Amino acid sequence: MKGVMGKILKVNLTAREWSEEQIDEGIYDQFLGGIGLATYILHRDIQKGADPLGPENVLGFVPGALTGTGSFVTGRFLVTGKSPLTGGWGDSNCGGNFSPGIKQAGYDGIFFYGTSSEPVYLFIDNKGPQILDASEYWGTTDAVDTEQQLIEKHTLRKKPVCVTIGEAAEKLSLISGIVNDKGRIAARSGLGAVMGSKKLKAVVLAGSKKIPVAKPDKMKEISTEYANKVRVMNLPGFVKGSTFPLVGKALGLNMRTPMNGIAMVGIFKKYGTIFANLSGLNGDLPVKNWALSTKHFKKKAKKTNPDLQLKKETNKYHCSSCNIGCGGEADISNIGDGAFKTTHKPEYETVASFGSLLLSNDLDGIYYINEICNRAGLDTISAGNTMAYAYECYEKGIITKEDTGGLELKWGQVDTAIEVLKQMIRREGFGALLADGVKAATRKIPGSEDCAMHAGGQEPGMHDPRFESGMGLHMSVDPTPGKHTVGAETYYMSTAVWNYCSWAPKQKLESKSHEQEATHEGAWKNVAMSAMKQLVDCSGGCLFAMLTGFNNWRLFDWLNAATGMEKSGDQLMEIGLRVQTMRQMFNIREGIDPWKNKMADRVIGRPPLPDGPTKGNSFDLEGQMQLYWEKIGWDRETGVPTRETLEKLNILQYTEA
Repeated sequence: MKGVMGKILKVNLTAREWSEEQIDEGIYDQFLGGIGLATYILHRDIQKGADPLGPENVLGFVPGALTGTGSFVTGRFLVTGKSPLTGGWGDSNCGGNFSPGIKQAGYDGIFFYGTSSEPVYLFIDNKGPQILDASEYWGTTDAVDTEQQLIEKHTLRKKPVCVTIGEAAEKLSLISGIVNDKGRIAARSGLGAVMGSKKLKAVVLAGSKKIPVAKPDKMKEISTEYANKVRVMNLPGFVKGSTFPLVGKALGLNMRTPMNGIAMVGIFKKYGTIFANLSGLNGDLPVKNWALSTKHFKKKAKKTNPDLQLKKETNKYHCSSCNIGCGGEADISNIGDGAFKTTHKPEYETVASFGSLLLSNDLDGIYYINEICNRAGLDTISAGNTMAYAYECYEKGIITKEDTGGLELKWGQVDTAIEVLKQMIRREGFGALLADGVKAATRKIPGSEDCAMHAGGQEPGMHDPRFESGMGLHMSVDPTPGKHTVGAETYYMSTAVWNYCSWAPKQKLESKSHEQEATHEGAWKNVAMSAMKQLVDCSGGCLFAMLTGFNNWRLFDWLNAATGMEKSGDQLMEIGLRVQTMRQMFNIREGIDPWKNKMADRVIGRPPLPDGPTKGNSFDLEGQMQLYWEKIGWDRETGVPTRETLEKLNILQYTEA
């Protein structure tokens, strides 16, 4: 099959040896690349009951089947392994520029086994892999500085790409991630701690191997069409950040209808994700540890206006193969102690995590926090939720100034959050109690369980299920719980996937309120959402590109043109179902009860909010979970995939213990 390199690299850190494994074409046919290939390798190579921070865990870096093939917005990679945060399947999606480097090094994945006795890093150029000493970087340089130094060290004809970890991962924080391109982070699932436990400081790639494509002319044709659509999508000059509450209000209307996702491109090109900080006033923005409605943040939100954030932006940022460019770099030389000159523009998630979630509108403080987390390799979603948990514990008297070392955790104070955050990264003082996220903190702070917002151990992304119930469902049924990027009604209605998949219900004009009920049609939509998102992750695609719609971002056509396959939409969606089920089977094998991944009651409206745009909203999560399990072919009472489903998807052979 074209589009892939045909082999993976296996690095044994204990023995400091490496080997290559050829992958049978039949495996690619069933799993493509990316997360699909990773599910096959990790099921096979991680022992049941493996310690996530022990040598028996396997850490994988995988690009997508479309990465480097000439398609647009397909340059993302995934980090995979057993999650130390949830104890089950762990994966984290990341942009930046690292993904094509894996394929240019000659591989469809790099997998690390064992544990090094001393800090090391992996370097690969066209001469092959080398395991090199990293002692001078361990404990002395942050992720951004380490990356810069290693790139300078190994730059000859070609500038290398690099992923690395910071202090949080070195100290095994269960909410730490893996960094590339000065702050693009594979942040979720705590996989930075896995890299830290293996004493693996970095991976540096400088290969230049060509990536084979089956139909280059067809690839060019599809890509040109998409490029032309993106190029003309620009916001009119009169559209300002102050208008986004009106956009949010429109999205908050009690109706659903199909929409052409390409219309979002203009917003992403100009603002990136930060527009959502105002449009989220429709009820999507979580406030005060998920306890209040957006009504209580409306006035404060004006100081996080997207236009104010654009004033700090110095230049636009594009991930590999992206022609949208939702990112940006910002000047922060006049913020805080002046220690940092620039930062990646904070994403919506970061601004919300350390903004509305803490009742703060200190934009400068949030930018400073963003760079602290980037350099330490800390997940801002988990860190912000954990900080909000601590603030609520302090407000309720569960913890006191004696516990915090004299710090007053008052809502709205970012300066205190910065100090606690630094302690979390260093595992010192009060911050040491919070370094592993909210679930771990509840075991150290008795009586605090009701303040801890998480699903199966992972803190939720910054989108409120009381506004969009499908977000809460997917946060609860996905094998990596708590993630906001795996499914939602808005994602579904913008993709037009029903034009490519015979069993995916067509989105029609209908009331939004029915989504709070458990319906068969809704369940099929959610199953289709899971399948298409896993297919996107097999391909190296971006969620934002997916949201422009498959009629515009022609994933199905690109896959066939790049690989030479002639698969129908149904056959490609079956790959997504296979991968989703493999991820669930990993959890079952590791003893994870699917019911235990259910999102915290407060986040899903139990009890409902008494005011604001989502006043009174709650939904039948348990009923929706059961119908989802039934439609995807998992037991509706237990969430365990049935033998019939495993046989139908041809994965029984891979999942038997």
